[in-house]
Amino acid sequence: MADYGHELLFGTFLTPVAEQVQRVVALARLTEQVGLDLVTVQDHPYQARFLDTWTLLSVIAASTSTVRVSPNVANLPLRPPAVLARSVATLDILSGGRVELGLGAGAFWDAIAAVGGPRLNAAQGVDALAEGIEVIRAVWATGGGSVRVDGRYHRVWGAHPGPAPAHDVGIWLGAYKRRMLDLTGRLADGWLPSNAYAALDALPAMNAAIDEAAAGAGRAPGDVRRLYNISGAFTGSGRDFLQGPAHVWAEQLAELTLTQGMSAYILASDDPDDIRRFAAEVVPGVRELVEAGRGGSGPSAADRSGAADPEVGGTSTTGTPTAQVRGAVPALGVTPTPDDGVRLADVQVWDESTRPTGPDPDPDRAYTPQQRAAGQHLVDIHDHLRKELTEIRGLVDQVTTGAMDPGAARSHINTMTMRQNNWTVGTYCESYCRIVTTHHTLEDQSLFPHLRRSDPRLAPVVDRLQQEHHAIHDVLEGVDRALVAFVSRPDGHKELRAAMDLLTDTLLSHLSYEERELVEPLARLGLH
Repeated sequence: MADYGHELLFGTFLTPVAEQVQRVVALARLTEQVGLDLVTVQDHPYQARFLDTWTLLSVIAASTSTVRVSPNVANLPLRPPAVLARSVATLDILSGGRVELGLGAGAFWDAIAAVGGPRLNAAQGVDALAEGIEVIRAVWATGGGSVRVDGRYHRVWGAHPGPAPAHDVGIWLGAYKRRMLDLTGRLADGWLPSNAYAALDALPAMNAAIDEAAAGAGRAPGDVRRLYNISGAFTGSGRDFLQGPAHVWAEQLAELTLTQGMSAYILASDDPDDIRRFAAEVVPGVRELVEAGRGGSGPSAADRSGAADPEVGGTSTTGTPTAQVRGAVPALGVTPTPDDGVRLADVQVWDESTRPTGPDPDPDRAYTPQQRAAGQHLVDIHDHLRKELTEIRGLVDQVTTGAMDPGAARSHINTMTMRQNNWTVGTYCESYCRIVTTHHTLEDQSLFPHLRRSDPRLAPVVDRLQQEHHAIHDVLEGVDRALVAFVSRPDGHKELRAAMDLLTDTLLSHLSYEERELVEPLARLGLH
């Protein structure tokens, strides 16, 4: 089966444990903060230890701003389709079009019957699901007449349709057996299995069944998005599926996209470290490998970030260093972001001329797509830091000059990755400082020791980068002090601006230096 070219999506599959409600919501927020696309929650209304999924998704949607939400999958026997349709449409409207509908025929019929639901067999469940989809789509279709579905299991006769969702909500079916796969191909917008029940060797036949049913219904097989709930471990040799280093995950998932058409991967884990690693190490690799496999070149790092210029005035104290060209390796196809030489502050915290350089790359070396992805990974992380630094500088400038009130700033921040529920300039700046510190700590504790062991020639560069991490930490503490001055003194805005200028100078210079020296070694040696 060919790759259908769907946009890649990545998300989480969370367990709605009632005793850990704050943790569940925090994991949903983390999903958004690390840049994933989708938060999903299992739906077992007969399970007394679980929170109600639809209520939880509503809270998650209200606690986030960009991430999509979906049940994974909704238990239709315990959620009447007309009511479910209106619940979905309502939350989609309230969230600005961020709801999708994972839907299932039901299982565990004894448990369903114990809480008042119907006791059906598997065949009846599939038939009831088909009727339910018809009801749901009819309720959303506000341009026609009343809803009239005279089904054996779901009869809705004469109800007024509406409200309509804010966007075309996808109906994604959890399906495994032949009749459910046929139903998916005929009626659904997506297929949402789990790798625990739909193993790799079963996917080709399952996909073929969906394709055949879609074609028989006059649809293109590519109309049905293929999603995949996945679980695994970042330990192991990498021989088994998703049991090994992050780059192995990336290779395996990219291969599934290119050969089986899977285009959305949803991580079933309640471990925040797994979620962070999935977002930071696996997702960029999958995107890079899939783009390479599809024959696309992709935008340059500078095009993606839009942040090489901090969008503020300044003078060049060093010019554009010709040494920056050194970091570009044509065979690698990854361009480090150059230092434009612009400095805003009156002081410098280090002497850039004393920075050591690492070994020259081998001009005859060839790099695999996975190696290129490892090199690009560092640039991608830095692009995110540069972009948000640019945005926070703009917000600080506008708020401190009175051009934007805090309420307007809050509305803008809700579209950004790093956000706070109760916004002030201080809390947002502090959030950014924590993100930078976390990034540096991960490098100091994991990445840098790996590079030292793998290529001792990199030791001087790694030592210097760690020294600069300490210097940037001191600059971040200066931002903290400036925040105190900002809220406590009439002229505190001057100190805050000066601190932000120094942070901008040091951080952008450091990021460019690190990319110049480490992009090629990361491609050659890997991230771990």
